Amino acid sequence: MKKILFLFLALVAISEVNSQVVFGRNQTNPAGGVSINYSSPKEYEIADIEVRGVQFLDNNALISLSGLRVGDKIKVPGDEITTAIKKLWKQGIIGNVTIFASKVEGDKIWLVIELTERPRLTKYIIEGVNKTKQGEIEDKIGLIRGKVLTDVVIKNTEIAVTKYMESKGYLNAQVNVVQQNDTILRNSAYLKVSIDKGQKVKIRNIRFDGNDEFTSAKLRSKFKGTGMAPKFSLPTQIIETTAKLAWPPNLINFIKGSKKVSKEEVREYMATHVNLNFFKSSKFVKDDYQADKDALISFYNSKGFRDAEIIKDTVYDISNKYMNIAVTIEEGSKYYFRDISWSGNYIYTDEQLQRILGIKKGDIYDLDLVNKKLNFNPNGADISSLYMDDGYLFFSINPVEVGVSQDSIDLELRIYEGAQATIDKVVISGNDKTNDHVILRELRTRPGDKFSRAELIRTQRELSQLGYFDPEQVNPVPIPDPVNETVDIEWQLVERSNDQIELSGGWGGAFGFVGTFGVTFNNFSVRNITKPEHWRGLPVGDGQSLSLRFQANGRNFQSYSFSFVEPWLGGRKPNSFGLSFSKSIQRSINRFTNETLGWLKVTGISASLGRRVRWPDDFFTVSTGISYQRYDLFQFNSRSLGFSTGDANSFTFNATFARNSINQPMYPRNGSSLSLSASFTPPYSLWRDLDYENATASDRYKWLEYHKWNFDSKYFLTLTGKLVLSARAHFGYLGTYTSKTDVGPFERFQLGGSGLTGQNFLLGTDVVGLRGYPDNSITPFDAESNIEGGTLFNKYVMELRYPISLAQSATIYALTFVEGGNNWDRFAEFNPYNIKKSAGIGLRIFMPAFGLMGIDWAYGFDRVPGSFDNAGPQFHFSIGQQIR
Repeated sequence: MKKILFLFLALVAISEVNSQVVFGRNQTNPAGGVSINYSSPKEYEIADIEVRGVQFLDNNALISLSGLRVGDKIKVPGDEITTAIKKLWKQGIIGNVTIFASKVEGDKIWLVIELTERPRLTKYIIEGVNKTKQGEIEDKIGLIRGKVLTDVVIKNTEIAVTKYMESKGYLNAQVNVVQQNDTILRNSAYLKVSIDKGQKVKIRNIRFDGNDEFTSAKLRSKFKGTGMAPKFSLPTQIIETTAKLAWPPNLINFIKGSKKVSKEEVREYMATHVNLNFFKSSKFVKDDYQADKDALISFYNSKGFRDAEIIKDTVYDISNKYMNIAVTIEEGSKYYFRDISWSGNYIYTDEQLQRILGIKKGDIYDLDLVNKKLNFNPNGADISSLYMDDGYLFFSINPVEVGVSQDSIDLELRIYEGAQATIDKVVISGNDKTNDHVILRELRTRPGDKFSRAELIRTQRELSQLGYFDPEQVNPVPIPDPVNETVDIEWQLVERSNDQIELSGGWGGAFGFVGTFGVTFNNFSVRNITKPEHWRGLPVGDGQSLSLRFQANGRNFQSYSFSFVEPWLGGRKPNSFGLSFSKSIQRSINRFTNETLGWLKVTGISASLGRRVRWPDDFFTVSTGISYQRYDLFQFNSRSLGFSTGDANSFTFNATFARNSINQPMYPRNGSSLSLSASFTPPYSLWRDLDYENATASDRYKWLEYHKWNFDSKYFLTLTGKLVLSARAHFGYLGTYTSKTDVGPFERFQLGGSGLTGQNFLLGTDVVGLRGYPDNSITPFDAESNIEGGTLFNKYVMELRYPISLAQSATIYALTFVEGGNNWDRFAEFNPYNIKKSAGIGLRIFMPAFGLMGIDWAYGFDRVPGSFDNAGPQFHFSIGQQIR
């Protein structure tokens, strides 16, 4: 046989990339070659395999993929070479494949696999949409630079972009993905994605046929994702198109002034042709449309129509901008429950289970309601919770229709109770900074305990409340072992930083430096301060809170504060300990001479102890503490405090009784928070030798005597999806023990605005926000004692919240609200219905490094005290999580 034998076999049915079929020659030496006798195959042993033409791919990997190995015996011509080419083509990373022999000696053959690599992606260009949509498309297509460009990659890119445009309502969008060679890099290419959006297609009308039991308007309300576009047809336009649309003549008479029209026709007309719902989507998305059809059938099933089905639905264009939907329904008969029986239950009686089910003979047949009462009922008890809260993890229940007679159905509920499961192992993952003991002490699912779904949910809430983890990703994963009747629980956590920094500064001219610096470490570790080897940038991980803050407005105002909280004092029980210290000074300054005219200095220190209690339930906490405040005044006339020079001392015993069942701190969806706090000073008037009636103000207020009460309540409820209702109520009262003394100038309430102190800093004052009114504008003034501030306030708030982002990096939600409140100087003037009202919209942004920030636009409907006009529109900026 000739010294060099050329072999080449090619794969059939190759797509866009051209492949060569070469007989008797190779790619590098096309002129060479010999004739091959196909009628007389010969067997050879592979002596060597060489790969040529590749730059990025591994030669040994390619040889392995081909299936050919040195030492194998193959026939030439034969199927082995054909199979090798098919295997290499199957990988989708090869452009051309040629296999030929470079040498033949006796029964040995030297093979060469000559390849052409497909180009690699260097970049992609998206044209025809704005930058926002470009970014969203990039996320959808998931192209990575350096990826091998195959026909599948290009086709998938086109499909992904087309689906994205359809999801935005551009059903007629034309997407063209073109591969172009990159002239800079060898064997590289880029993709050019050209998009012609066309008109956004909206739904003009949804028509229903076969619906005898429910009106079309009612059924349209179930198409939440497939709404109709708003329409503004004028009566004249309606009349002109009457013949074309075949509307009832008496409806046209109604439009012209006649009363000959039924209420149902008006309702139907309004629902079909005068839909003014701006918030409902009107674009057509296939997935949303399918979900809406499923929701429609679920609605029929919930009303007893178990056989209801959509027998035909049509989507058709009426222009390049609008489309209609026609849905034909077969409602079937309406069914009712007849006999409901239980089987397989030994732990609980039929009567106990029936009370939880709450469905009686004669009720409308609703299998979805049955499944909700059996497996998960967000609004009350269910059978599954009854068993699983008692350890029956392997419990299951199956509703079976055992009889259908005319319009009645017999239902048997078949139960498998199984054995009680014991928790074997608890595994924690994802806590890179937080120490294990901080998490373990919050767990209610400990090894050796009976499994309880309620305790699992409660632990999920407790871990979310810590603030160290992303509450959207606190994920408990039960791993059951039915053989050993145990369950392992893995807590999958995603850590988030909740340390905060507050930094701002500038130069205030004659006042000097103006700014704020503050840091809060919410997962601090005191014990690791002296152990740098355990630091993670800072000594963190033990769940303690440390806060330092400095604020200055030149010489006009300076404030320093420090606070520390240990939530588990001693590490064994959830007994918290808190310590804080603050010092502030506010000066009155002559703005012409820069001379200090007077000051108010406030120094405070406090300590507190708190603990969780189990009565009335284990959501309650009780905390007690003591605090001391010293007010030092010198010729301070910029505030109405009743006296300008002297000092006042406030020593109080504080107690708070609170309950908090809110599911998470940043964007609560459910739960409530109640808090009643009280502060008491000693009754100095009982032993002070002082004529309070004739004493000077500085002597009367040297030792402040009062009792102060605050009640705060919050309630959160998910209305639908992520839309949350938040309702709040607040009440405060400041009083004295006897008529012998009066309420002092400090600890009074200032109402109005954002709830921030503003430029007056209001030392010794309880600031309460009320949007829609200027800061601190609702503040009564007692001309007789020359003291400003209220001793009694109330406030009510109702908000609707909807999240824009719940990402770990930032929680952003929009809100709309109505609120009202007022502030009084004397209890005799108190009227809970006499409130200053407002309404508006707002935005909240929480970023772990900066905390919560907000902006609101509000309109005050009532008059501001001291003004003849209503408050009108106001903008408010807020920082931090405000209590009231």
